[in-house]
Amino acid sequence: MWGIDWNTIILLLIIGFFGGLLSGSLGVGGGVIMVPAMVFILGMSQHEAQGTYLGMMIPPLAAFSAYNYWKAGHINWKFAVILMTTFIIGSYFGSYLANYYISGKLLRQIFGVIMLLTALKMIF
Repeated sequence: MWGIDWNTIILLLIIGFFGGLLSGSLGVGGGVIMVPAMVFILGMSQHEAQGTYLGMMIPPLAAFSAYNYWKAGHINWKFAVILMTTFIIGSYFGSYLANYYISGKLLRQIFGVIMLLTALKMIF
């Protein structure tokens, strides 16, 4: 299928399902689950995993889970629009920096430190 072996397809299905499950239920998934899974399970480079994740997000961009939060009255649309606008601008410049100025090793280390600091903050 699409030139991808079945073992890889099964791994992609599992990674995608659990990334979506955690994203929809806890608001995490891509950065915390899917990118490391693509690096460590599928053997992708950090750049490729991040790019693949961002490409994967284009169609759904949390539309279905956001719909459920909207139905429950848990979305502040004014904040969301401001955050979305600045997120788009920041993501453009961040992706440019990552692709042209940061090595894969350094990118992985930065990613790991941010995940560690976030985990410690959430725990304590």
